[in-house]
Amino acid sequence: MRTMMLITIITLMTMAIAKSEEVTMDQKVKNYIVKEWNETKEFQKAGWEQAKKQNADNWNKLKSMLGIN
Repeated sequence: MRTMMLITIITLMTMAIAKSEEVTMDQKVKNYIVKEWNETKEFQKAGWEQAKKQNADNWNKLKSMLGIN
């Protein structure tokens, strides 16, 4: 009887620990994805700003070469 109770308690404790680790892992994955998403958006924002400046410079050079200005 005692052995059965001890086994039951140990099993329940193990299941509780395993479940809490799963939640932690899910939260870690979610945090990682959110972090990567934000970093990607910032990187793209900087890239688009640089591309706009370069595009404007290219148009100005082309216009000056063709004498359109």
